[in-house]
Amino acid sequence: MDYAGAIERILKQLEANLPAHLYYHGHHHTLDVLEAVERIGKSENISELQQNLLLVAAAYHDCGFLEGHQNHEIKGCEIARENLPDFGFKEQEIENICEMIMATKVPQSPKNHLEEILCDADLDYLGRDDFEPIGSNLFKELEHLGILAEIKAWNRIQLSFLSQHVYHTAYGKTIRQPEKQKHLDKIRQVVNSYDS
Repeated sequence: MDYAGAIERILKQLEANLPAHLYYHGHHHTLDVLEAVERIGKSENISELQQNLLLVAAAYHDCGFLEGHQNHEIKGCEIARENLPDFGFKEQEIENICEMIMATKVPQSPKNHLEEILCDADLDYLGRDDFEPIGSNLFKELEHLGILAEIKAWNRIQLSFLSQHVYHTAYGKTIRQPEKQKHLDKIRQVVNSYDS
């Protein structure tokens, strides 16, 4: 299987064709998730084969945005099913990759260790120092799409989302959760100030 070729093809398509208004779900987000998958995969001691399948899933996980933001996970699986046979992937491997992609749909629903790693990589930023600028980009994207119009509503959504979100891997729980908790406490204070 040509993992590198499969990843390179979709990254080129994302870079060339994703709409400019995807301030969060742009090409840069996929690169960020690829980097996080590599880091978390090493930390979780997965095999080279598992790591390669995960990297392909990470590269394709948001490619459905090439066709619009609605049901992008399903569209991403369709693109993966179309592309991956060209690189020697068998049907079962493609299905495993699609299951990983579908697990990232919010609310996340991972059913195995690889899906857990991809889910944690997808939302790695929640427990990082760059949480605020990345969150601002997501707000900007949702604003452009007409989904959200004001920052107070966004902060309430963030409060609810962070409160319900859980990291699944040992890496996420030990490395990212403490920082995520700080972001959650800060947003809670901001939202509480709206009501006082």
